[in-house]
Amino acid sequence: MSLLSVENLAVAFRGKRVVQGVSFHVDPGEVVALVGESGSGKSVTALSCLRLLASGGSNPEGRITLDGTDVLSADAAALQKLRGGVAGMVFQEPMTSLNPLHSIGRQVGEAITLHRSLSGPALQAEVVAALARAGLPQMKDRLGAFPHELSGGQRQRVMIAAALANNPALLIADEPTTALDVTIQAQILALLAELKSSLNMALLLITHDLAIVKRHADRVVVMKDGAVVEQGPVGRIFAAPEHPYTRMLIATEPSGRPAPVPQGAATVLEARDLRVHFPIRRGLLRREVSRVRAVDGVGLGLRAGETLGIGGERGSGKTTRGRALLRLVPSEGVILLDGRPIQGLSRGQLRPLRAAMQIVFQDPYGSLSPRMSAGDIVGEGLAVHEPGLSAAAREARVAEALVEVGLSAAMMPRYPHEFSGGQRQRIAIARALVLKPRLLVLDEPTSALDVSVQAQVVELLRGLQARHGLAYLFVSHDLRVVRAMAHRIAVMKDGVIVEEGEAEALTRHPEQPYTKTLMRAAFLHES
Repeated sequence: MSLLSVENLAVAFRGKRVVQGVSFHVDPGEVVALVGESGSGKSVTALSCLRLLASGGSNPEGRITLDGTDVLSADAAALQKLRGGVAGMVFQEPMTSLNPLHSIGRQVGEAITLHRSLSGPALQAEVVAALARAGLPQMKDRLGAFPHELSGGQRQRVMIAAALANNPALLIADEPTTALDVTIQAQILALLAELKSSLNMALLLITHDLAIVKRHADRVVVMKDGAVVEQGPVGRIFAAPEHPYTRMLIATEPSGRPAPVPQGAATVLEARDLRVHFPIRRGLLRREVSRVRAVDGVGLGLRAGETLGIGGERGSGKTTRGRALLRLVPSEGVILLDGRPIQGLSRGQLRPLRAAMQIVFQDPYGSLSPRMSAGDIVGEGLAVHEPGLSAAAREARVAEALVEVGLSAAMMPRYPHEFSGGQRQRIAIARALVLKPRLLVLDEPTSALDVSVQAQVVELLRGLQARHGLAYLFVSHDLRVVRAMAHRIAVMKDGVIVEEGEAEALTRHPEQPYTKTLMRAAFLHES
């Protein structure tokens, strides 16, 4: 008998069907992966399994059975028993899922007291045990800590501790590693695998990362546009996918290599002994007591048509380094743009050079003004740097930039919310490209995108580089994307470069222990 059975599930929001005819099952001790791109209905399906959908959605239709209980017709008492007792849930973003006003000890304790009458020392012992089981033994002395005082990996482990506090038979994990560094991803996935084995727990894993699915799942359920298009054992799905959409998902992981750097290419950007130190001030007079060495004495050389990938975990100094090179944060050291020193230039002196060095930010929605049309967003830089252009000439340049990034000039009147995530990122690239820059700093430009859209953006960027001889500084914690984009890779840790070399050689044969750890975590599925 299946632990979880979903039959012909349908869900609608404001009359619009977002899930239709979904059926699958999860057996005891089994790992089933729900895969698909954003908007495919994965998370809605998972939330329906515990009736956790917001009131804005219509009541799910069909039949969901969890441990013999009909979920869709269960009363409040039966649902409380199922939630946390029979099935625990780990959500995608731990910072927004944990209560910022409550300590971690209190939050894990609440998950326990909902199902067991414990208090005082007995409850604290259970909380400590749950945190230790989730890989946080050191938290026994930090039960009063709040979510913002923990790292991303620690917050995710706290959520796992709360979800598993009552030894549920099923764990539903909704994109549990999406926002984490590759090494933390590997640790969380290893933890889930260990807990599954030791507790004989079933796992419903919701993810868009097929590398994770291939390594950890027993069966796969592929979703597209709210429906299941294919399901079956992992081996069969990956070896002989039947549906075109499944074949597309498997084939579209970022791959390939950039075009070779042209011989004799000029150096666009050079830096020596670059330093960014942030003071730590304490006391009534706010005296400086220490410094955070975000970037500490690094250098680089970058030629036209070349991509330097900057890899490393969060807090390593990757993004700060990129912004310092563009003079967006104060720094010390030497920075040369096309051989010209720019470190000592004033804001007014820098302004004519800004068109030559542009940046594309991580979040393609947050970096675009919701009150401006796509045409206005792309053309804003032209109004600043080429004020003499006529309105017609400016519109023509904007249309040309949009077409070059794979969009249509007819999209100019539309606003950011009317575009998909991939389209918004293309608008951000067009905004930089319209100024005909020599240098582009790309700050995690694919991290918010589905893997198929990542592959499209990588192909777009490589094509633009080949046509225009652009120099790219590509900042990312996703080393699979970095390898597909970069000619050379520099790995950063604690503000310094620990290893640098040709991309293929560095990913296959790293020398430093830290680099080996990163590469092992990023490319484990290839071994």
